[in-house]
Amino acid sequence: MAQIDQTPAWQALVEHAGTVGKLHLRDMFRTGDDGDRYRQFSREAAGLRLDLSKQRWQGDTLELLLELARDAGVPEAIERLLSGERVNISEGRPALHTALRLPADASLMVDGEDLVPAVHATLAQMDSMVDRLHAGQWRGATGKSIRDVVNLGVGGSDLGPLMVTHALSDFRPDVAHPVEVHFASTMDGSQLADYLSRFNPETTLFVLSSKSFTTIDTLSNANTARDWLVNRLVTHGHQEGVDAELVMHQHFIGVSASPDKMSEWGIAADHQLEFWEWVGGRYSLWGAIGLPIALVIGMEGFRRLLAGAHAMDHHFQTAAMQDNLPVVLALAGIWNNNFLDIRAHSILPYDGRLEYFAAYLEQLEMESNGKSVTNDGDSVDYSTCPVLWGQLGPNAQHAFYQLLHQGTQAVECDFIAPLARYDDVADPATRAHLMGQHRLTLANCFAQSRVLMLGDDAIADDGPRPEHKRYRGNQPSTTLLLERLTPETLGALIALYEHKVFVQATIWGINPFDQWGVELGKKIANETRDIIEGRQGLDDMDASTRGLIEATWRAADE
Repeated sequence: MAQIDQTPAWQALVEHAGTVGKLHLRDMFRTGDDGDRYRQFSREAAGLRLDLSKQRWQGDTLELLLELARDAGVPEAIERLLSGERVNISEGRPALHTALRLPADASLMVDGEDLVPAVHATLAQMDSMVDRLHAGQWRGATGKSIRDVVNLGVGGSDLGPLMVTHALSDFRPDVAHPVEVHFASTMDGSQLADYLSRFNPETTLFVLSSKSFTTIDTLSNANTARDWLVNRLVTHGHQEGVDAELVMHQHFIGVSASPDKMSEWGIAADHQLEFWEWVGGRYSLWGAIGLPIALVIGMEGFRRLLAGAHAMDHHFQTAAMQDNLPVVLALAGIWNNNFLDIRAHSILPYDGRLEYFAAYLEQLEMESNGKSVTNDGDSVDYSTCPVLWGQLGPNAQHAFYQLLHQGTQAVECDFIAPLARYDDVADPATRAHLMGQHRLTLANCFAQSRVLMLGDDAIADDGPRPEHKRYRGNQPSTTLLLERLTPETLGALIALYEHKVFVQATIWGINPFDQWGVELGKKIANETRDIIEGRQGLDDMDASTRGLIEATWRAADE
């Protein structure tokens, strides 16, 4: 099968870009196809409003991109994904994160098995755990109620839950016994060491989240946590009836697709949550990996998050291509990356609750689509995933926006903000002040995308300016508005980007559901650790690695 860049649709876009790519955005707004670019290039679904009018394209550009998507088989690929076909080609399995958010009365048959009952059985098990913790009924080995829960995970087992718990912290339920949720992911132990110096081992519970239960980062932290608990509660605790087995039972929950490995490590069977092989780690927050989310916002809030994502799934499956939010968002990225040669993409949320959203998307997009080999095993001759990066917009304005406005790099930007906030604050004076701050935030969001588009034309004519005060504009951007930030709209927002990644992967002909580069890094890291600890095998290393390992040995000997 010919690569996508050899198709007539791709070649038509190359020719089209030779003309449209020379136009400035300010001119497109002056001579829009129908005089109303916003109406032409905005879409709504699942509580989200997507404005693509500041992209450097025209109506016929989108039509050509839609033709490219059809040639790449995007409509058929969407059906294969959602029906449970083995779209993860290199690993021979489905990618069914969407099944985790199906309602209880749905059915999804894969290889003769309905997946929905098992999904909802796990949700029910999570529900029970959350209820016990929120009621103060989950007690540690010494009989005291758990107060601090530490999630030990890395990658998708950390970034997703961390991002969502921070974003939805306003939705904490009123419960009898609130627990505080914390995250430790770094293998150097710095995050965990801080917690262990402050927390009471009698009231601390650890959640070990690892799909394979072999990830060295997570297991290193888990072993440290286990030693800390046993040392404090058993070796030096001197409390009758408290032994290592009781400590392991009361202070650990495991989330993995490898129950045997969880049991071998010491996690009790009734404290294990199921994680299926057909869910990729970076797509896993919707299931048991989302336990920390449920502990923060309650199971009702967690189910609302699932419902919002499912609403986007339904839209993705049923909406016409030209009105399909994930499809048109993906096509804007394809246009910028492959035809306008814009290979940097910045994520800029204008809401402090979305502080970790850019970091979450960095993994979602770059681990999924950072590939250079097609599903047919051929090296690609075109760019795939751009470099993704970002920060809270109001902070980034005082950091790297200088590059966006006057630097030499073309950058595509996504501006994200809720339309309404603080209208539910009880005190009238405080509400008025906070709503004023939110209007200021929205003003900055809209103004920045306008200046990036128009450049000097956004400034009132105040006479000639020196070159160092001039702005070229013509930087493309997307604006994504949520009606308000709720579990439902956040679920829809995350699902939007998940599906965008899938559409782009389909067009590029790559597999977004494996991560062999990550696996290679883990393998080599384990081999290098053995050399450092065993002090053998150095002759097989390159000169640089030899020198670094020798420096490690010298430091250990001093």
